[in-house]
Amino acid sequence: MAEIIQKDGSWIFDGDALRLTPGRDKNVSLLRRELGELTVPLGALAGISLEQGKRSGRLRLRLRDGADPLLHATGGRLTEPHDPYQLIVESDRYGVAEYFTDEVRNALLLDQVPSGPVTEYLLPGPAVPLSVSAGDGTASFDGERIRLEWNWKTEDAKAAAGARTLALADITGVEWHPAAGLENGHLRFVVRNAPAKTPPKYDPNAVELWGFKKDPLMALVAAAVQARLPHPARAAADGVADALPELPSPPVASAEDDHDALLRRLRELGELHRTGVLTDDEFALAKQAVLKRM
Repeated sequence: MAEIIQKDGSWIFDGDALRLTPGRDKNVSLLRRELGELTVPLGALAGISLEQGKRSGRLRLRLRDGADPLLHATGGRLTEPHDPYQLIVESDRYGVAEYFTDEVRNALLLDQVPSGPVTEYLLPGPAVPLSVSAGDGTASFDGERIRLEWNWKTEDAKAAAGARTLALADITGVEWHPAAGLENGHLRFVVRNAPAKTPPKYDPNAVELWGFKKDPLMALVAAAVQARLPHPARAAADGVADALPELPSPPVASAEDDHDALLRRLRELGELHRTGVLTDDEFALAKQAVLKRM
């Protein structure tokens, strides 16, 4: 077991998973405190690094693409104070941090953990129910429904329609953007068959964010919803499968006949790829789906 304890938090590695606990220091962000302790399975990791400075350094975890709904929902836009996969390390603890880094790296090598993307979430996302008030409204999620309620700062045209309830089944995506400079941020839910996007200030499916202290907490709502939507890799594979021409199949097929049909499918996919009909990514996803059936 390897362990490092700092004011910023503590990380413990038992060989199978890392337990990340935020510290109680006043400089620990509200988002990390609300998110609480995280358990990251070894299979979700792509790497770990230690950056050393004169007074302090930073341990960083790199997760495999698609492993964490929080990282997917925020699109890499979480700034350093709010990123739960970073830990500030005092310079007198560099030796411990180096040992910790080596232990995790050795485990990744021994277990032969790949660093590529995954096709399902390996972390559960924030617990529900949860409710966050920030910007021009409050977003609540109970695992099945999202409720948006407006405050006195909401634009009249948006507030006039009143509170809004969205079923998870009607949601096709989540967007979270923090405020940056003079540009406001937002949390937006992409609703099936909804009209074209409008500015968050007027969009009844979006909460506008102005860069205040509680704004990052909206990322928790985004991640909780994202964790319950189809994984992006699966959605992409389904989209490719729908776009491909179907092969005729006999009314009754033996296992051997089915195997031959899948081989023909692979050859057909290869031809579509060579002629440029399928991109490299589309070909890889479609090929993987066929190989799983074999």
